[in-house]
Amino acid sequence: MFTRDLQAIVAADLDRYDKMQFVAGPRQAGKTTLARMLMETRSASRYWNYDIPEDRLLLTRKPSFFKEIDRARGVKPLVVFDELHKYRLWKSYLKGAFDGAHEDFSFLVTGSGRLDLYRKGGDSLAGRYFLHRLFPLTIGELATVPRRSLEDFLGAPDELPAATAASRDAWRALETLSGFPEPFATGEESFYRRWAQTYRHQVIREDIRDLTHVHQVSRIETLVALLRERVGGLLSTNALREDMNTAFDTVKNWLEILQNFYVVFLLTPWHGSLARGLRKEPKLYFYDWAAVRDPAARFENLVAVHLLRAVTAWTEAGTGEFSLHFVRDREKSEVDFLLVRGKDPLVLVEAKLSETEPAPALIKMKRALGVPAVQLVNAPGISRRAAGKGEGILIVSAERWLAGLP
Repeated sequence: MFTRDLQAIVAADLDRYDKMQFVAGPRQAGKTTLARMLMETRSASRYWNYDIPEDRLLLTRKPSFFKEIDRARGVKPLVVFDELHKYRLWKSYLKGAFDGAHEDFSFLVTGSGRLDLYRKGGDSLAGRYFLHRLFPLTIGELATVPRRSLEDFLGAPDELPAATAASRDAWRALETLSGFPEPFATGEESFYRRWAQTYRHQVIREDIRDLTHVHQVSRIETLVALLRERVGGLLSTNALREDMNTAFDTVKNWLEILQNFYVVFLLTPWHGSLARGLRKEPKLYFYDWAAVRDPAARFENLVAVHLLRAVTAWTEAGTGEFSLHFVRDREKSEVDFLLVRGKDPLVLVEAKLSETEPAPALIKMKRALGVPAVQLVNAPGISRRAAGKGEGILIVSAERWLAGLP
């Protein structure tokens, strides 16, 4: 069992704020385990799961069942609703439960579908919750080095962090086993491959089919296979449409569904002051990076998840609006990642398997944007600053720099 960073954050919010705590993220990322660990710290709690038939029946027959929890005087019991979003009336149920009992009970809601999705059509729960996203395990949770505070990172994002041998071992395991706790804990690639087959079946043929009423699941599986070959490249929905001989809007809808169920995520290009950066196509990555076959694309995907987790954690903590993008101009000069705060670029990040000389595009964009730049290398023992045209760009082993992020 892994102790997740989010456990302390959610626990603090439960104690400090009179709001529901939503925990969303990919299936089998550890949300239920996180909820049960939080329950162990409470003197009174109740776990409810939509996937358990008896629990579904209880919700319809006795909606206020949680009020029967035995509790010590003055202690607010914790009520956990797991996968409640699968219930058709879940939003109105939660609104009523919270409005009628929030003074006496704390509520934790978890789900592998995007709990924040309904905000697009109006948020009936506005002001009643905080949203947290649980990512697969990252090197920061597994390494032994101290994390950098946000203030420290903003002051010197290209600072060389401390090194640790344990980080390298954990990084190699993440590459081949993914960051999902169950396959990672086994340490066996054969187990990961068997787990991944079942995982994809559950997400596509159970979750997506049941909750979206899209029954062309075999076509979505084909789309997922095509997308694995496009990781890190510009994603053309029109090209996918042609490859699949499917309507443009259908492919677009399927891509949105895969995002909503935390199978993939998209990064948009950042233009800002780059007047010549006009390309609009996004880049696509998987939460399960280990399923990406090409080593360079897999490494870039692994870095992408780590960076997305960092900007998500900072944003959800209320420290500002952070986002992750890439940069590309008309001359096709491209840098893999750019971390942005509000509208201000913070640091450029390039991912290279073994190249220890700064990428020309990284040098170019560093000059254009006037921000620090880091080139992450998938090799141990790399830590230097480029001289000459490299203008002090930090070139460092990926796991060493990423271990300091949240």
